[in-house]
Amino acid sequence: MPTRQGNLLVRGGRVIDPANNFDDEADVLIRDGRIARLARGIAPEPEVEVLDAAGMTVTPGFIDVHVHLREPGAEHKETIASGTTAAAAGGICAVAAMPNTQPPPDTVARMRALWELAGTAQVRFYPIACITRDRAGEMLAPMADLATAGAVAFSDDGDPIEQEELMREALLNAAALGVPVFPHEEVKAITAGGCMHHGAVSERLGLKGMPAAGEEEMIARDIELVRETGGPLHIAHISTAGSVNLVRQAKRDGLPVTCEVLPHHFILTDAEVERQGTAAKMSPPLRGDRDVAAMRAGLADGTIDLIATDHAPHAAEEKQEPMESAPFGIVGLETAIGLTLTHLVETGVLDLPRAIEKWTAKPAEVLGLPGGKLSPGALGDLTIIDPGRVWTVDASSFASRSANTPFDRCQLRGRAVATVVGGTAVYSELKD
Repeated sequence: MPTRQGNLLVRGGRVIDPANNFDDEADVLIRDGRIARLARGIAPEPEVEVLDAAGMTVTPGFIDVHVHLREPGAEHKETIASGTTAAAAGGICAVAAMPNTQPPPDTVARMRALWELAGTAQVRFYPIACITRDRAGEMLAPMADLATAGAVAFSDDGDPIEQEELMREALLNAAALGVPVFPHEEVKAITAGGCMHHGAVSERLGLKGMPAAGEEEMIARDIELVRETGGPLHIAHISTAGSVNLVRQAKRDGLPVTCEVLPHHFILTDAEVERQGTAAKMSPPLRGDRDVAAMRAGLADGTIDLIATDHAPHAAEEKQEPMESAPFGIVGLETAIGLTLTHLVETGVLDLPRAIEKWTAKPAEVLGLPGGKLSPGALGDLTIIDPGRVWTVDASSFASRSANTPFDRCQLRGRAVATVVGGTAVYSELKD
């Protein structure tokens, strides 16, 4: 993204900065793209834009560590420009992009080409590089060189690292580099051909299911490899009660294991497939009531470190294919805040500061990203939320090129009204 070094004063909001345990009414002054002051009654300065945030909640810029922007290779679904515009509209100030592009970022040359494309980004763009060459699971990519070129994590995205020795070597490299491995945890031999969760609903619909064991067995293997290597492991889109228990024990054992959950996995069950068909098809799939309850419990007790979207845009005609052949995934950047506040804060699973932490301080900590806090000198990134705004999701109005969501027409409470990156409002409904 272009360098932003704006000057901005945001006045009169409730400022919540979990990293610094701050929650009070205050003004936020940004100079030259960095946090300058956080205090009450900051006087306006010449050449400093002013935003009135009275009645709003002002937080560090939200960070989504798991998105698919499709460029290069599938620009009909999304581009870096359109996806980051959607992020800005949803209150997301920074995104970490998965490497399932064509070609994937598995060499320094390809990483440099990706950085060139990222000049169109409207929010901060952080690339996740491949674990293996061409994401084929056969030979490690040059992880050290890719980290030097700016990779914030390593993943083969939807392709799990099935060779145990290869994952062991990747974790050893990650330990030396201090950059996490971020795998898709799935035993394909268990889930092959499945298009939804294996359970009573899949049996009733006559569809091949994906058992919970397909996720849990790979997570258990990788946790044991972490125990052996000390390599940092960040587990993508956790979805089963058993997986939560595995991570909970790993944390009790002091292992460098973190994980994320997606909004649809703490809200929806596999019954949604019966109602919405392919709009509710994703991988990992929507699970059962017990699993949804486990996601919420894991968020509440800190087992689940952060929330991400796994924003996965697809063209409408692709999602209209039969259930067995339609692609997995839904978009999420423009609904993330509303879903979090409606289904976690309004229901009492998390208070507002802890919900904000899952989107700010925690993702910054897990992937070693700048931002996530409002300390003096920190990035001047802010998400400004109207926590009382009641609104109805309208997928046809998304800034994303795709509209594949099971939440269309859902009523939510809480919405971003401004997104500030480096002191510049890249999206705003507020008046100065």
